[in-house]
Amino acid sequence: MSRSGRYQPDVSAFLRCCEHNYASLRFLLVRLDSAGDTLFWALDTHTQVSMQLVEETKYTSTILLEQHRAGAAAFLLPQMTVRLYHDARVAEVLTSQQISRLKPRYDYPNKKMHHKDEKIQVNQFLAEWLQHSKKFGYGTAPLIQVDPVSGK
Repeated sequence: MSRSGRYQPDVSAFLRCCEHNYASLRFLLVRLDSAGDTLFWALDTHTQVSMQLVEETKYTSTILLEQHRAGAAAFLLPQMTVRLYHDARVAEVLTSQQISRLKPRYDYPNKKMHHKDEKIQVNQFLAEWLQHSKKFGYGTAPLIQVDPVSGK
């Protein structure tokens, strides 16, 4: 909080988190060649994670990360769009669940009940999710690449 009582994001901590996420995602991104390519890995016998390359430009890559679990309601499963900035070596969550554009901070209370630091929390969640995936998924299980045309 600032002296005025208004929430001020910790930019240094946010950037450290984004740098960590970039390093974790870059490991996977090198396996995707073009937009539409998708990787899958299993977290357990019922849960998969997919990473789809949505857009690739000279300085950025945009990916869609989704968790899939048979029988689970979609709103309970993580889904986020992440942009990797290759020149700055950071990855930032652009969208998460039903939030289509994350603001740096939110006034509180607010109509949609977002936390004051929603953007930081979502990026920290990505870091934890990737750490969990690495421990129980892509770090131990084979990655499966799917061709978007053939589906194989």
